[in-house]
Formats: sequence, structure tokens, C-alpha cells
Amino acid sequence: MKLYLIDDDDNVCRILKILIEKKKLGEVCGMASNGLDALEDLAYITPDIVIVDLLMPLMDGITFVKKAKESYPELSFIMLSQVDSKEMVSQAYQSGITFFIQKPVNGVEVERVLLSVIETIKMRRTFNQVQSLLGLEPAAASQLIDELGKPAVSREEKPYMKKMRSILQTLGILGESGSGDILTVGEYIIEQNSEDGRFSVSDLCSRFSPANPKAMEQRIRRAVASGLTNLANMGIETYGSETFNELAGSLYSFEQIRREMDYIRGKSDLHGKVSLKNFINALVFASTN
Repeated sequence: MKLYLIDDDDNVCRILKILIEKKKLGEVCGMASNGLDALEDLAYITPDIVIVDLLMPLMDGITFVKKAKESYPELSFIMLSQVDSKEMVSQAYQSGITFFIQKPVNGVEVERVLLSVIETIKMRRTFNQVQSLLGLEPAAASQLIDELGKPAVSREEKPYMKKMRSILQTLGILGESGSGDILTVGEYIIEQNSEDGRFSVSDLCSRFSPANPKAMEQRIRRAVASGLTNLANMGIETYGSETFNELAGSLYSFEQIRREMDYIRGKSDLHGKVSLKNFINALVFASTN
């Protein structure tokens, strides 16, 4: 796979290039510091995947993706940004990106996302080849590919990963910068067949982000705390709902949910507290049962 990198921070491009080459995820065929230069390069460079920053001089990432999609609809786009605005993330996906990765760049997350995008591209090309060679209708081509055997299922498609993502989405934190870290940690625990409590959150963060484990732990904490607040708001609106009772009684404690509800109502100055270890263990259990 050929990858093209766009970021006005040279260090980001350099780190991505090292990661891609070290993990043998593809070949970096070009780099640019802004969208205008990148559009010119795309006229004679033919990458498969473009990794683009959101906020850049001359042309922002969303505008770039929209313009590039017009001329190169088959390109796959991954966007990077420090911005955590849900509205901006939504606009990015609407422009045509496949994944949104929060900065600072997490090597494990970048690898996971790239493997997923590469798998999707391979599947799409296989589908197009079968359809073209045999002259089949799209539905028939898809059925034939199923019968012959699809490419290896990516980690994103594993049932427990889908369930984990669904739970985070229900909590309203799938777009949070720490959600990717939570998925990475949860997947590792599941694949290691770990018993509850075998790994501490700090140990896991040191494993996946050795350069800055505290930053990873803080991203996770912010995401989990946002989930607590969202769930408390849900409880205020629909306290007796099945979804609220299920999540409040497993991922968090009812006591801390009630404390957060009191804070939201103005009855207390104290937020509800979260336990990262309990949350992750409960998330893993819910995703595998």
C-alpha cells in the first residue's frame, strides 16, 4: 500500500513514516505540509491512503478531503487532530474520511487503524475484480466472495470489538480521544485471556505508550469521566430505563452516578468519581458475555 502524509508539523510526518516502515504497513510515497501542495502532488502520485491533519495553513483538512474526493473517489482518508469537538469530528466523517485519530499520535492506534483500512481496501478491490471479470451484479459478486472465503477479519470486525465500540457509543464517548486507548487496552486484556485485576491501568498505558503513559491514562480518564456525566444525564431524563440501569450498575457504581446527578442538578459541589480499573474490567466482561 502507498501512503501520502500531510501535516504542517514535520515531526508528525517523520514519526508516521518511521512507524509505517517499521511495522511494514506500506510505502510512504510522498509528504506535504499543506493541502494545496498535496492536491498538486495527487495529480501525479497515486497513493492508496492519505493521512491528513485537520488544522493546517492555506487549506484545512476537511476542505482538502472534499476537494480530493471529487477527483480521486477511490482514495481512503485518515484524519489526525488535537481537536476533540464532536461537531468537527462529525464534519470530518461527512467529508469522506474513514477514521479520525486524536493527537498526540498513538503508535498502537495508528497501526490498528491502518490495518483496518488496508483490509477494507483489499476487500473492495477483490469485489471489483470479481464483478468485472465475471460480469456479475454487485449482490452476486458479494455472495461469491463470501463463498470463496473473505480475507482475514480485521480486529475491528471481531464480535467483542463491535460490542465494545457499541457500549462506548451508547455512553456517548466513542468520539472522545481516549476511546481508542480504551479499545486498545480492552482488546489486549481479552486476547491475553486475562483474569480481572491481572493488569493495572498504569501498566497497560506503559506497555502501549512507553514514551508518555501518563498522557494515555489521562485520555482514558477523561473519556470514562465523560461517560459518567452522560450516563448521569440519561438517569435524570429516564431513570428507570433498561439501558441506564444496565450500564450504571456495571461500568460505574450507582453511588457515584447519583453523586454526579446531584452535581448536575446543583445539589452538590462534588462530581462522581470513576475507577478506571473497574470500568475497563466491566467493559471487557460485558463485551465477551
